[in-house]
Order: sequence, then C-alpha cells, then structure tokens
Amino acid sequence: MIMDFLAEEDRDGIRWNWNVWPSNKVDAAKMVLPIGCCYQPMKEGMPLVYYEPVKCRGNCQTILNPFCSVDFRSKIWVCPFCLGRNHFPPGYADISETNLPAELIPRYTTIEYVLPRGQNLIPPVFLFVIDTCLESEELQELKDALVMAFSLMPENSLVGLITFGKMVQVYELGFEELPKSYVFNGAKDYTSQQIQTMLGTVKQSTRGLQQMQTSPTRASKFLMPLAEAEFTLTSILEELQRDPYPVKNDKRPLRSTGTALSVSLGLLENTVPDSGARVMLFTGGACTQGPGMIVSDDLKEPIRSHTDLSKDHCKHTKKAMKHYEALAKRAITTGHVIDVFACALDQPGFYEMQDVVKKTGGLVVLADAFESAMFKQSFQRIFTKDDKGTFPMGFNAVLEVQTSRELKVIGAVGHCASMGKKGPNVGETEIGVGGTCAWKLCGIDPNQAISLFFESANAQASPINPGQKGLVQIFTYYQNITGQKVLRVTTCARPVADLNTGFQMIGEGFDQEAAAVLMARIAIHKTENEELFDILPWLDKMLIRLVAKFANYRKDDPGSFALPPQLAIYPQFMFHLRRSHFFQVWNNSPDETAFFRYMMNRENVTNSLIMIQPTLEAYSFNGPPVPVLLASTSIQPDRILLLDTYFRIVIFHGETIATWRKSGYADDPKHENFKQLLQAPKDDAQAMLKKRFPLPRYIECDQHSSQSRFLLASIDPVVTHTSMSSHNVSGEVIRTDDVSLKVFMDHLKKLAVTPS
Repeated sequence: MIMDFLAEEDRDGIRWNWNVWPSNKVDAAKMVLPIGCCYQPMKEGMPLVYYEPVKCRGNCQTILNPFCSVDFRSKIWVCPFCLGRNHFPPGYADISETNLPAELIPRYTTIEYVLPRGQNLIPPVFLFVIDTCLESEELQELKDALVMAFSLMPENSLVGLITFGKMVQVYELGFEELPKSYVFNGAKDYTSQQIQTMLGTVKQSTRGLQQMQTSPTRASKFLMPLAEAEFTLTSILEELQRDPYPVKNDKRPLRSTGTALSVSLGLLENTVPDSGARVMLFTGGACTQGPGMIVSDDLKEPIRSHTDLSKDHCKHTKKAMKHYEALAKRAITTGHVIDVFACALDQPGFYEMQDVVKKTGGLVVLADAFESAMFKQSFQRIFTKDDKGTFPMGFNAVLEVQTSRELKVIGAVGHCASMGKKGPNVGETEIGVGGTCAWKLCGIDPNQAISLFFESANAQASPINPGQKGLVQIFTYYQNITGQKVLRVTTCARPVADLNTGFQMIGEGFDQEAAAVLMARIAIHKTENEELFDILPWLDKMLIRLVAKFANYRKDDPGSFALPPQLAIYPQFMFHLRRSHFFQVWNNSPDETAFFRYMMNRENVTNSLIMIQPTLEAYSFNGPPVPVLLASTSIQPDRILLLDTYFRIVIFHGETIATWRKSGYADDPKHENFKQLLQAPKDDAQAMLKKRFPLPRYIECDQHSSQSRFLLASIDPVVTHTSMSSHNVSGEVIRTDDVSLKVFMDHLKKLAVTPS
C-alpha cells in the first residue's frame, strides 16, 4: 500500500504520514500522531496548460480534477468536495471518455495553469544590500561574486544596490554620467513613509511598473533593467571601498544591518508592490548600532550564547527580534523575499534575523568567509537554470487548502505566514501557523516543502459510507521568473477506514519516514515558545503511545514486543532526532541552531530524513560501497566511511587506510586498487555536493584525528568508555554519556508494554 502512495511524491510532490484516514474523531485520537503531509508547492515536471481552470460554482470553489464524476452526455460534472453539480463551459463541448481534458486524466492529479487574466509580465527585482564593514580582501571577493552573478541572472530582471556600514547608502543607477547615492543615518529607525519621502518614490501602478523598463520614473533611478544598469552597477562595485569610519582595536565596526533592511523594504514597498522581488543581504558580522543591534561595538561585550538566552541575559536580543518581526510583516504584506548571506567567523546575528527569512521564504547561507567555496558555489546555484532553461523561482506565492467533509485543516509548519482566512474547513485545534486555510509564502523553489496538518471532522455517530475517500485540494498561486501568474492545483484522495476493521487498515497505511519529518517539524516549532526540557519528554511520550498502540506484545512482557514493518524504524528516527543539532545545542551557537532548524523546516522528506538520521557508507577491498549502520561498530581500521549529515559530508579513513595513504602506497603503480579505493568516496562526495543548497562543509579526516569528532558525534555509541568491559564487539570506543540505540529500545519496549 505504501509503495503505491510513495509514487505521488515524484508525481505531485506530496507525502502523507497516514495513507488511510480515520472515519471519526475517536479513531483519530487513537492514532496518536495528527494527520499531516509534506508538500512541495513548486516541484518541477508538472503538466502546464494555458487556460483558466474550471471551478465549482458551490461555496467550496474547488477545481475540476480526476476524482470528479462526469456525465459526458449532459456535459455535467459533480464536485467530490461539496457534491454540487456543474455544467462544463462551452470550451469543453467536445469532451468524451476518449477525449479528456488534461485536468481529468487520472495521472494528472497535479496540474499548473498559466492564467491568461491579469498577466502583467512584471520582471523580478533583485536588490543587493552589501555590508562595507568587511576586510578589504573579503569585500573584493564579494564584489567579484556579484559581478559574476550578473552574467547568470535573468536579463529582464530589475536590479538595485544598497550598501551599509555606519551609514546606509541607496545608489541611483539611472544616470551613468554621475552616479550618486542617498545617505541614511544607520543609528536611526526610519518609518516606511519617511524612507519613501526621502527617496522621492511614489506608489507605482502596474502600468508604471511595466514602463519602468523603458521610461525613467522617480523609482526607476533606483531599480533598473540589468541589461541597462550592468555597466553602471559594475563601475560602482569596482570603486566601492571599505567603510571609511575608523575602527579602534578594542572596538567592532559600526554595522547598521537593521536600518539597511528597513530602507530596502521602504524602497520596494511603493515601487514594486505585490510583485516578485528579492532583497539579498550580504553581511560579514553582527549588527552593532541602530535598530536590530545584537551587541555593542565594544569587544569586551561578548555576543550572546545559548546559556545567555536561557538565563535571559541578552539585553539586545528581544528588541532586535521585535524589529525584524516588524520587517517580516512589511515584507509579507508586499510579497517580497529576504535572503541572508552571512560570512563571518563570529556570529552574524541570524538568530535575531531568522523571522525575516523564514516568514518570507528566503534563502540562507552561513559560511566562514566570502572567499569560501561554500558561499561562492551556493550563491551561483541560485541562478542555475533547470532542464527547461528557466530559473526555478516563484514569487509572491499564496497557498490555500480545501478539504472534503471528513477533514479540517488545523495548521502549517514551514516558511509561511498566516493570511487569516477562515472557512468551514478550518479546525479549532492549531498546530504551527493555524486558524486559517491560506498562507503567504512569498518565495518558493523546487526543494521547498511546507507541512500541512489536519484533523478528523466526523463524529462517531455519523458513519461514513464504505469505500468512501477523503479529499484534499491544494492551490498555489505564484509569479514565475518571467512574470507570468501561475496556479498549481494538487488533488489528493485517501481511503477512509472501515468502522469495524479500520484501525488495522490505518496502521498498514503508516509512512514512518514522512511521520518522522512531520514530528521533527512540530517539535522544532515548539522550541519557539517552549523549553527543550519540556519538548524532549513530549517526543518520548508520543513515541511510547504510538508504539504501544500499533506494536504486537503481551502485557508486561518486553520480550514479546514486536513492531510491524511499517513502524519498524520509526523509533530509530526518534532516537537520532533527540541527539540531533535541532535539540542538542550545547556545542553550537544560537545562529547555527537557528540555521539547522530553518533548513529542517524547508527541505523535502528525503533531505530532512538525512538531517535526522545521517547516511553512512563503507568502502573497502571486499567489494563495492555498501550502506552500514550509523553506529560505532561500523568504524574499522581497513575501511573508508562516507558520512552525509546534509550539513556536512565527511570522508573518514580507518587507521590502517590512513597509514597506507601516508606511506604513499597510492602513488605506487602496484597499488592501483588502493588509489581507486581512496578516490571512490571523493567522487561520490562530489556528486552529493553538486545537488545541495547551500553547499555542505566538506571534511576529510583520519581515525583518532581531531576532525574525526564530526563522525563520532553523529553515530550510535554502541560501545562507550563506561560500557566497554561489558561488550565483546569491535569498533570505536566512544567517550560519551549518551545511551545507545539498544538501551533506548529496551526502555521503550518496557514502557510500551506496561500499562500507564
């Protein structure tokens, strides 16, 4: 059953944790985990049509889909959501059982409509916001990367430039002969109206936006077509120097990041409202003055840590977060995206800035330096074309959900913001961003996934007809890179469990991989308002209740405990989730933790699973590479291990392999096989690096070396320094107080079989 539904992920970009839905609220409560799905609103490869969709005339406003009943003689279709009868429009007069329109073909459960109405073809806007407090070498690397990007960007795009240090400067690009800039005090908080008045921008009509490409206006001097402004923009960047204000040895540079973002949004709010625009922030350190400041310029004051946050010893954090939350609301209102590229050895303040990125669907790259491959290659991949030769970007997106009578939507977790749209299909319970059936996504891309959660709406006294299916239809409105308005429609159907044998059917339809990702996202969302010492016990409690409900066992007999195949590895996912960077923060900065959680909430199921439980492959002379257990027993002297945590790719050489390599055996023609063995994991690692955004950290290390900690921190500590005498197994001894997976499972079995 599960394999049939897994095909939908490739076809529709959607994956459910429960593939059989309960018939009533009582059965839904027994399932422990809420019904949910991970949905990719811009998954590539969807069929495309160039006409208006056919909508139901009833209150549900759902769109014609393969699950509709059709009377070909009378040209009438019945909506499966509200059971309303609808006449086909005149353009469908020739339909028959052998001549179906695309939206009725069974395999086209997802389809994209390029809407002919309201097509303004407004080009996308890229506003570059550059930190000039960087060291001269770093600033030059950044300028080179930007100039390179100009050759990769869409030719029709509009571009603008803002720089910031102690002051914020907005550059005019409309006059090549005499470029000039408008200067704002970086220590001052400006309102949107003040910014627009000082820049002289006025609210643009749609027609005015189209004319911006050909006739100069008050706004077009700041935003110009790339083809016209590339020379001016390149000239300004070439002459751009480090912030001229002197910085003493015991001081940090005065960096006005919060004001720069505020000015950026003020420029865009009236010039390109409700159209595709990205604010791309490039910063090399923490904001040290003005709104958004997270630390003073005095080096004696350390940047906040997790300990400071837990003890509320951060005098700037709450005020800074409030400022960035306000900026996020402004960006959501106009549909604009904010990206952050922060390259610094210390914390740049992403923890405080995360709202402006999460709620607008922006991109984040955290690296050590602008000269690093991690930044350069990640930045270039934003402008990489897909197989069709187009840029896979969506702007100003809105996602809306419609359900059949059996379900109600109760929330979403991901990079989105509520639009406050109420309806009869909105449940009273809330998970994540709830209380609505529509969300603003602002920016979307093919890998981005949002999690949607539902509850059963059927009372136990109201039985559902045998064989009936529950339905969900998801609409995504967005603007593509050419400015076209597109509507993507995905329709899902799932069987509703029979009242008598239903619970067994529900268990058989469980997708443990999707469930692990959805639970991780719910837990991460809880970190915004709850303490970690409350969240981890909640995860444990949900796991115990779930396995107690669906496992086979005899009461009070842990030895009889057995999990069905569809639930067999779910506890293993939870074990690694508890040990992951999402919840174990002691060795990470607040910025790193915020970044890990941000990535978990945006990637698809496959990538998210790698973050939860990294993959490990072993290379040896015994044959081709094979997957091995993510455990210390997999570490052997004559092996090479390739670890993929999504954020890091680690090549780990066993002690014997490392000794041979250092002895130069790979350079001896007699040991060609050894040379190939060393090269194989490198080739596979490069293949992984090419697919990822942002680029992971690439690490090569040897057993017992300092960098081997990146592998040891991720694996199951089967043998530790305290238990080595009681284990007769080979492998690395891990010095940790963490329990092993076996101990975890033993406790889980004991608790599951014992009545509460």
